[in-house]
This record gives sequence, structure tokens and C-alpha cells, in this order.
Amino acid sequence: MNKLLVPGDRPDDHAPASADYGRLRQLERKLLWLSAWMIHHANNIRPNRDGLKVGGHQASCASAVTIMTALYFHILRPQDRVAVKPHAGPVLHAINYLLGRQTLEKLAALRSLGGAQAYPSRRKDGAEIDFSTGSVGLGVAITSFAALVQDYVRAHGMVAADRPAARHIAIAGDAELDEGNIYEALLEGWKHDIRDVWWVVDYNRQSLDSVMPDRLFGRIEGLFRDMGWSVVSLKYGRKLEAAFARPGGQALRAWIDDCPNSLYSALTFQGGAAWREALTTDLGRSRGVRAIIDPMNDEALAGLMTNLAGHDLPTLVEAFAAAARSDQPTCFLTYTTKGAGLPFAGHKDNHSGLMNAEQMEAFRQQMRIRPGREWDRFEGLDDPDGLARFLATAPYARTLTATGRAYAAPPVAVPQVLPHTPFAGRRLSTQAGFGEILSEIGRGGGDAAELARHIVTSSPDVTVTTSLGPWVNRRGIFDRHTRNDMFRDQKLASAQRWGMSPEGQHIELGIAEQNLFLLLAAAGLAAPLYGARLLPVGTVYDPFVNRGHDALVYGCYQDARFMLVATPSGISISPEGGQHQSNNTPLLGMVQDGIAAFEPAYCDELLLLMRYGFDWMQRPEGSSIWFRLSTRAMSQPERRIEAADVIAGGHWVRPPAPGARIAIIYQGAVAPEAEAAHAMLLEDIPGAGLLALTSPDRLFAEWRSAQQARRSGEPAALSHIERLLAPLCAEARLVTVLDGHPSTHAWIGGVRGQRINTLGVDRFGQSGDIPDLYRVYGIDTDAILEACAAALLA
Repeated sequence: MNKLLVPGDRPDDHAPASADYGRLRQLERKLLWLSAWMIHHANNIRPNRDGLKVGGHQASCASAVTIMTALYFHILRPQDRVAVKPHAGPVLHAINYLLGRQTLEKLAALRSLGGAQAYPSRRKDGAEIDFSTGSVGLGVAITSFAALVQDYVRAHGMVAADRPAARHIAIAGDAELDEGNIYEALLEGWKHDIRDVWWVVDYNRQSLDSVMPDRLFGRIEGLFRDMGWSVVSLKYGRKLEAAFARPGGQALRAWIDDCPNSLYSALTFQGGAAWREALTTDLGRSRGVRAIIDPMNDEALAGLMTNLAGHDLPTLVEAFAAAARSDQPTCFLTYTTKGAGLPFAGHKDNHSGLMNAEQMEAFRQQMRIRPGREWDRFEGLDDPDGLARFLATAPYARTLTATGRAYAAPPVAVPQVLPHTPFAGRRLSTQAGFGEILSEIGRGGGDAAELARHIVTSSPDVTVTTSLGPWVNRRGIFDRHTRNDMFRDQKLASAQRWGMSPEGQHIELGIAEQNLFLLLAAAGLAAPLYGARLLPVGTVYDPFVNRGHDALVYGCYQDARFMLVATPSGISISPEGGQHQSNNTPLLGMVQDGIAAFEPAYCDELLLLMRYGFDWMQRPEGSSIWFRLSTRAMSQPERRIEAADVIAGGHWVRPPAPGARIAIIYQGAVAPEAEAAHAMLLEDIPGAGLLALTSPDRLFAEWRSAQQARRSGEPAALSHIERLLAPLCAEARLVTVLDGHPSTHAWIGGVRGQRINTLGVDRFGQSGDIPDLYRVYGIDTDAILEACAAALLA
């Protein structure tokens, strides 16, 4: 077992070496050029076939260039993990280009098919991207949860004890701090005593539509400190600090401190003459101030007044190096100018602004770039050979593995049959069955021992009500510090025996669903980030997937692998009313890329699917898994079913007679109603079939793939749903039912051009019992039979 680091000072080998500011300034200059040129080339030089603005954010890139120069070329170590603000994506691409980790072809194809992505993307840009960013705020927050996951894998001995810990860094735009998910993550991080996290705020005081309010960051700074963070405010660079030390300097400092953000931005755009007029008007009687500003020409004065810390390499490097001596989470409020070094610096409309041809030509000359040499790595810089050697020896340039900065972790063997208590003959819900299966795995015996060791569970304050309690009783709650269960110590009766320690395998979260999905995403990336294989399982109330849906999409977008168990679902949780009921989640599961959605009706199906899920999560071609489960207890059947059919998305409970005229198709908790209706239907239509769907998502995806294959010259390609429906006559009627939105099944009628009647829930629910609600919403036995009669008469 690896000992967790005690909060406090880091070993000396974490301190960066002395900085070579001459070469860092050369690289800063190159990043400013490459990021601006990349965007200009995409918008003005590359052929534009559809006439749409390609876009890009030259000003947002410029404000982050110095920060990223200091980090990537001096401070960062190869194991550090970084989330770069979306609009600085071109700067990150340029950094990787200088380091030989990005190709010229991809830079020149920025924002076009096959080129570098608009915003950093793990899946599209490759392993040099630690965290995808683009959904604002989520890239910042995930660094906090990734640090928690690193603590977890180190505490569980899943990585070498002597491997240096990674630092998790978010380079954030100041407008991102308007996002609520950041503060949910901040609070959760405080609960878990996170370490090794930096949030570097590019405080350029401009958002998409406006200049930021002046007093905002005073409030934000207090919030961070209250959560146990160190807050480092980096406002002024060396030139301004030197001016402040002169006679009259304190008056100048006070004037700048009191200058509204909007005025400061406007003066920055207007330049030296405007600065001089404003200073002379307000401070002209101060001999000390006049002695500072009068000897300067307009260009020098503008340079002094915009000498903010975020554009001053020594200030940044020293602040980062000082913070590197501790593992305390740190927020750097780094003052910058949006568009620094570009002709529209400071203008409030510069967010989407692009340099025109004349401005770019002047910028080219300023950067000493010869026509035709725009992409050369060291064009316009002094001592190219020395810079090449400098880059090769930068700490971040080192690789972690033979293939780069991404680790790999061997797959965990999954038993052919998961341990479980027999289900047949018992009244049980799929939610309870899930809890039993996981609890039996948690015993850690036999060939399930290794599987159990790699599972980590989490839930946003619904651990017990989603049936995770037995697993937690067996495996414990993870905490950096050992904390006793006071009820157990006091010998008070409780079903929950929840001791907390570094050995625990459940991470308890507060009731914020976005945090759950961000944690699942971070844990699902543990293999490439840390070389440790985790099998994350998260439970959440099915309707509240909507609360965290943005973060779920974010996790899937970066190909994180996890198992989502959403329960209870639908109006089947009848007494709890509409806000705890769901109807749209089957559709979300179908349309969401990067996750395979299933809804088993019975526990024998769930057993097969959980085994498949733990395996599928680990395959290169795999994905995350989503189970929609129910609290409705049903009598579990004694039967044999084909695992391949259940996994593919559907199986015949009662196969139809050849050429049958009708079939009832059901999904999930409405199985008893469908079965009862089918039994009655058989009295009039003996050949009628009864089909159980376990995954419309998988069925639909395979059907589309088969259609594409046939269009591509494979006439024999056939999908599982086509094979399932083949025994029915061409004119057969289909009646489908689920406790969810009926359009989940509507597409099935298009498979063979058959008439379909879809039953489901398409309105907000209400309190009641299952018989009443199923009747009111038209998914009970009578409704199914009426739909069958209508279908046969049509």
C-alpha cells in the first residue's frame, strides 16, 4: 500500500531549475505568431467552400501565450496533466508543434476535416491532450477530480510508489468562473482535501459580450481561500513594480488599482497618447508621476501601463516555482490583456475579432517572418540551434512511455459468470439485483477478486437508495485520512457500516450530479493518465441524469470509460411524483455517442449485461455503459436466454410463428403488463410473438451500420433487429411499450416498413400507484390489448 503524501512541502526535486528568460521570450514570441497565423490562415488563405467564417480566437490566444510559455517550457513535468482553456487551443497546438508532437499539416488544417481541433480534444487531437475542453468550466473542474483519482490509485498501490505525483493544472478563462459547476467542484474538492491542483486564471477581464465587473474577483478570491486554497494574485509585472518603487509610484499604483476595467481596456486599445492624457489629467500635479511618464515616448508608456503580471515571464515563473514547493491547491489570479501584442488589444469587441490582411502584414514584419516561411519553427527568432537544444531539454519534452505521455494499463479479467445469488422465483427489482451482484463481487473471492479490486463506485448522496449500500459495507469509503464510523464505535444499530480510509473503494459525493459525471470521467481516464486500470461505477437517480447531462456528454466526448447506473426510472417509481420520474432518458441513451445504453427487465439479463459491461469498458473499441434500472419488484423467471441476443439488444421471450401477423415488443419494467397482454392475445392470435428489448440503442446503431454496409456493396449485411423481425409476415403489426418516451421505439417500424403502434409516457408524471399510473398513461395491459386490436383492424 502506498502511503499518501502528507499535505505540505514537496521534495526539492520538484523545484524547477533557473529560467533562461532569453529563450523563453523567444518562444513566447513564436507562440504568439503561430497561434495568430494559424487562425488567419484558416480564415483568409485556405480555400473556403461554404463561405462560413471559420473563426478562432486570436485575442484569447494572445492573453494566454505568456502563461503557457512559462508553464510548458519551464514549469511542467512530463507527468503533469493540463486542461487548456478552449479558446487557447491554437497556442497548445503550436506548443506541441514546437515540441515535435504536432504536424504542420494539422496546424494548416485547423478547424477543417482531419486538422487540429478548434478546442483541445483527446479523441481528435491525440494523447498529447490530457483533458478535452470546450464545454466551458468542465475542463477546469475535472482537474480537481483527476487529482482525487490520482490520490485513489496511489493509495491503492496501483502505481509505482516511487513515481512522482502529477500536478493537475487548469488554464482557465476568467469568464469560465461564471460557471456553477466550478463551485460545485470547489466545494467537493474541499470535502476530499484534494492536493496537487492549480487553477491559473487568465484574468483579461473580458468575456464574449462585455468587460468583467470590477469587484468580481474580490469575491472569488474569498471563496477559494474559504475552501482551503492558496490564492496568488499576480497583477503587475517587473516594469510597473519598478515604477511603483520610485517617488510618485504609489500614486500611480493607486490610480491603476482604482481604474475601472472598462476604462483600462479602452486606454489599452487607444495606446500611449490616451494613457498620457488620462494620467496627466488625473495625476499631472504629481512631480513624481510626471518624472516617470514624461521621459517616455507613447510606445514606451503604453508598454509600461500594460505591463501586467500575466505577460511578465519572471513574475510568472517565480510564482509558479514557489507554489511548486507545496501540494496545496492554488489559484493564480493572473492579470492579462486580451489580445496583448495584437492591434485590437483591449477592445471590448475583440473576442471573435480577426486581424485583417493589412494588420497581419504589419504583424508579420513586426515578427520578422519572411513570406513563405510562416510555418517554420524558428523563423524570426535568434539562435535557432540553441532554441532547438533548449526545447529538447525542457522537462515537459521528456516522454513518460515509449509512445509519449499516455500510459497504458492491462485489462482486468472478468469472470465468465459474475458471482450472484440465484434470482429465479424471487420477487426482485433490477435495482436490487444490481446491488446484490455488486455486493457478491465485493466479497472478493475466487476469480472475481481482481475484478473487485479495480472497481470504484460513487454516488451523489444516493448511495443507499440506489442499492450501493451492501458494496460499501464490504469495501468501505475512500478518504485520504482514516475516519471511524461513530455509530459503529458507539455500538448504535445501523445497516450502514461505513468506515473511511485510504483503502476504501467508494467515493461519496454531495448531491451535485455534474460532480458525479466529472469524477466518473476522471476515473475512466485513469489508465492513460496514471497507468492504473479503474472500473468506475456511478449511480444516480434516472431523472437527474438531466441535471448532469453536460458533464456526461463531456466524459463521453473524451472517451472516458465508466458504468452509469441510473435508477429508479420512469413513472414506475410512482408515489414519488413527476420530478422524480423520467421519460426522456431512453432517448438520451440512444443519441449519446460514447456510451452503450441498456434497460433490462429482469435480473438474469442484468447479470449478463454487467459482465459484458465490465469487459466492454476495457476494450479499445469499447465505450462506457449506461443501465436504466427500476425499483419495481417482479417475479424473476426460471429460463435460459442467449447472452449474445441480450447484449445485441433484444430476444424473443415467445418466438412468433412463421408469418405471424402481430408481435408485442416491450422494454424494462412494463414486462408483466406485456406478458399478460400477450397471454390474452394468444387466445385469438396463437402465433403472436413477444419480444423483449434490452437496448434500442444497440439495435438502432447496428441497423444503421447494416444499412451503410449494404450501400457500400455488402448486400448480405443484416442487423440483429432485422433478424429478430424476419419471422413475422411483411404486413405484421407491431405494438411497442416502455416506461419512457414512445419515440424510443418508433424507428422499429421502418426496419421492414411495418405499421407500428408505440405506447409510452410523453407527459410529466404525478404521484400514484403503478396500476393507476400505468392506466392513466396508457401502458397497462388493457392499453396494450387495445393497441393490438386497433393495429389488427387498421
